Amino acid sequence: MPHTSEPDENDLDAVPPPLPVFHVEQALLGALLLDPHRLHDVNGITADSFSTAAHAALYAAISTLPRPDPAEHAKNTKWLDHVLVTSREQAHGLTATYLHTLIQVCPWPSHAPAYARMVEAEHARRRLLTAAERLIHTVHDASLPLPVQTVLAEADALAAVVDDIANRFPPRSGVLPRTPAPPPDLAPDHIEAVEEEQLLLATATARPDDIDAIRWLLPDDLTLPLHAGLWQCLTTLARRGEPIDPITVLWEAQQRGLLDDGSEPGEVLRMLAEPAGSVEHWAERALQCSLLATAKHTGRRIEAYAYDPANTPFQLVVGARRALADIAAVRTRWRHATGTVPPQRPRPAPPTRAGLPTTMAARTARAAR
Repeated sequence: MPHTSEPDENDLDAVPPPLPVFHVEQALLGALLLDPHRLHDVNGITADSFSTAAHAALYAAISTLPRPDPAEHAKNTKWLDHVLVTSREQAHGLTATYLHTLIQVCPWPSHAPAYARMVEAEHARRRLLTAAERLIHTVHDASLPLPVQTVLAEADALAAVVDDIANRFPPRSGVLPRTPAPPPDLAPDHIEAVEEEQLLLATATARPDDIDAIRWLLPDDLTLPLHAGLWQCLTTLARRGEPIDPITVLWEAQQRGLLDDGSEPGEVLRMLAEPAGSVEHWAERALQCSLLATAKHTGRRIEAYAYDPANTPFQLVVGARRALADIAAVRTRWRHATGTVPPQRPRPAPPTRAGLPTTMAARTARAAR
């Protein structure tokens, strides 16, 4: 994972960055420099867990060099010299003065395990932030030949990071992030999505018999409230078996108050009178847009949680999993729409008793269906 700063002199300024984790890292490294055998009590972190390249290089050297004899270490700086030489291969700006500063600023070397846990928690937050930003970037990448598959793969990678953090910091029930979720924004390619939704509504109005086959498309998948309402009108009329044409759809829209926002009836009629292509094609395009928009909003929610340093790893896990559940719901409908639903394993037949009454067997068969 990339570090937040380059291994130069600025990395070692007397005034550290205004982040508490910098002080925590200094305390941990100071404890390990003072008493290298405390490394046995430190778990859950690696060199990548540190926020600066200099601290990462120091921890890598401390954790790889053989431990010195405690009595000898108390008498001379030979082992510290080895640590400095080794770590300067990665961080050239390190000095002996800085190593001594780390030792001096460590309040209690015996608290090294607690310091390590804090470093691990901050690293978890940065990992989650990086994975969320990668998901958002993928949604906006217009060069992808298979955008849905790539976005879902990034969502799975983000979920894997969340699961790993949950293993290290088991979530506590009911502990939600303190950060408010950002409001939904426009879907990627918003203008194109609006035009395709208009074609969906017009084509469904012209070919109402095809509506029943795409139950996987929900009104919330459409980007505009008017479009969502019109799709609900179409599905309702189809379910009732009532006549469907631009006039009947317009009347149903009026009954639902969809025109109260100032939409002109004539504009609605003109939109519904221009079909093209197939209902299934435009419905699949609308669902794809909905999936990408959901992935983007999920990434932004998790990004907002991870940006807030007041959120604990427990809160981040709970909030991230709730956000990822939205992607999972759309993914299931996408698989139904595209015929990529994983085959289900056949369920074993329940054991039957000898002499089962015929009426009971019939009820069992109906329940199985």
